[in-house]
Amino acid sequence: MSEVTTTDLYEVTTALSYLREDMRAPATFSLFVRDLPPGRGFLVAAGLETALDFLSRFRVGRSDVQAFAEALRRPAEDLEPLHGLSFDGQVRAVPEGRLVFAGEPLLEVTAPLPQAQLVETYLLSLVCHQTVIASKAARCVLAADGRPLVDFSLRRGHGPEASLRTARLCAMVGFAGTSNVAAANRYGIPAVGTMTHAYVEAFPSEEQAFRAFARTHPGPVTLLVDTYDSDHGVAVAARVLGDLGLGRGCAIRLDSGDLGALARRSRTALDAAGLADVRIIASGGLDEYGVDRLVRQGAPIDAYAVGTKLSTAADAPYLDAAYKLVEYDGRPVMKLSPAKATAPGPKQVFRGPGMRDVVGLANEDPPGGTEPLLRTVMRGGLRVEPPETLAAARARFEADLAALPEEARRVESPVAPVPGVSTRLTVLTTVVRHRIEARTGAGRTVRG
Repeated sequence: MSEVTTTDLYEVTTALSYLREDMRAPATFSLFVRDLPPGRGFLVAAGLETALDFLSRFRVGRSDVQAFAEALRRPAEDLEPLHGLSFDGQVRAVPEGRLVFAGEPLLEVTAPLPQAQLVETYLLSLVCHQTVIASKAARCVLAADGRPLVDFSLRRGHGPEASLRTARLCAMVGFAGTSNVAAANRYGIPAVGTMTHAYVEAFPSEEQAFRAFARTHPGPVTLLVDTYDSDHGVAVAARVLGDLGLGRGCAIRLDSGDLGALARRSRTALDAAGLADVRIIASGGLDEYGVDRLVRQGAPIDAYAVGTKLSTAADAPYLDAAYKLVEYDGRPVMKLSPAKATAPGPKQVFRGPGMRDVVGLANEDPPGGTEPLLRTVMRGGLRVEPPETLAAARARFEADLAALPEEARRVESPVAPVPGVSTRLTVLTTVVRHRIEARTGAGRTVRG
């Protein structure tokens, strides 16, 4: 049984019916976000690399058919049409690291209808989770205003695999390192860590703990000072670092209490001890809101470690995303449900200066002075180019972030740009809507 079976049951029943009805013509599905989560002025496109990996190896094997049959309580022979189904379609997508807004497709899949249908759930899961996390991490970067950030999310993330992705996404948007050793090795991210409270508690005193740690790690060390009393811990750390002649590159870490006030007292104590080179790192329930408040208060904190609220995107943990059919066998289609209507046809996003975006049709010419965001990344089920590097995604992110309007960059009460809609897409939407209404009676007023 493979990851093919990690899907909603109705994807299986729908794809099977398409095969039984010989509905195998090309279909285009668009994956987009209807509305930005509260408190967001933008999203960071993410998850494309893992999505392409999934599509590249997608194939329904014999054990998958058996799993589907058991889930449906039907003989495996009934599910036989699904056996051997693989993905050989095309994907157009916004590259990772680019900023996107509500109503803009993050990716579009064009493939024989059963294939395009069966990959829906997994693609949504990959793209939605990673876009949520990358967007939260990007806001932390904005809040830190140039101060280094470190990912401390592994122990509180939604499982080890999700935490690996979180570390990668944090690096993509500019974090300086991660505590996750596996992620550091897999993605070439600097590994960063300090010490545990348990380590300090295991020794008779803080001073003995700090001296023992420095003996084991003679290079720059970071001492955790809040196990008992932060002010006392800072004084002990200053004494140990001074005695050992350590300073440049070393740090103390504050992990609880009033971080702003503690940081100010700690800075004064360290400077008085001749340890102006010793940095202050803050952690403990921080996210962009906490970091933003500390930065605006002028707290003398040199770096921030964020974890729990980042890895769970605590204030906005999901996207109102959809994967909707927009064309089948050359026929534009749309959904008319109230508050969930979709626009027909394969699309493109045309970006102008100042993040002035226009959503149009994929086959229309770009308006003057704009660039298309979606590009072809898979053709015939194969990647068009090798997997991208984190550096490439980070460069795109930094360029887009620099161009983002100030009101969308705000941590508190941001205002997101609203994309326009091209004339051709508006006309097509009207034509398709009228066609559907004429055929189904949708939109007519019901009279009692």
